[in-house]
Amino acid sequence: MFFHVSLEHEILLHPRYFGPNLLNIVKQKLFTEVEGTCTGKYGFVIAVTTIDNIGAGLIQPSRGFVVYPVKYKAIVFRPFKGEVLDAVVTQVNKVGLFTEIGPLSCFISRHSIPADMEFDPNSNPPCYKTKDEDVVIQQDDEIRVKIVGTRVDAKDIFAIGTLMDDYLGLCS
Repeated sequence: MFFHVSLEHEILLHPRYFGPNLLNIVKQKLFTEVEGTCTGKYGFVIAVTTIDNIGAGLIQPSRGFVVYPVKYKAIVFRPFKGEVLDAVVTQVNKVGLFTEIGPLSCFISRHSIPADMEFDPNSNPPCYKTKDEDVVIQQDDEIRVKIVGTRVDAKDIFAIGTLMDDYLGLCS
């Protein structure tokens, strides 16, 4: 799910950047350091929307670097258990499907794939398909997944999904 949250970050700036464009450099450095990263608490930072405040810089003793505290608002993506999302299949093998939901990696075990779908290692590319080949899931297909669990690390989030529910599976 997407949220719009207020966050804080400290920008460490080398003295060579001191000059008339100082604030623009601090803003640019904020965008490059924060966008695309993941915090365990808030999730993946998708985009910085507004910069609320750039605090007074504090000079670090004996180094000359300056630390600027920055308060900003950003759009973040945080997956939750029970959420239904569209994913792209990145890998298909006998243990299940590996998918990506934007920046989030998600694994779907073969035990969480409907029983009427079987793994076919001989097809090119390998896929899961029904007996009548009415439904075929292979690499680069878009599928609808329900998240059954997440693992949150300090700098990453990983999800486990299922296709065993109504209206889940191949998007057509």
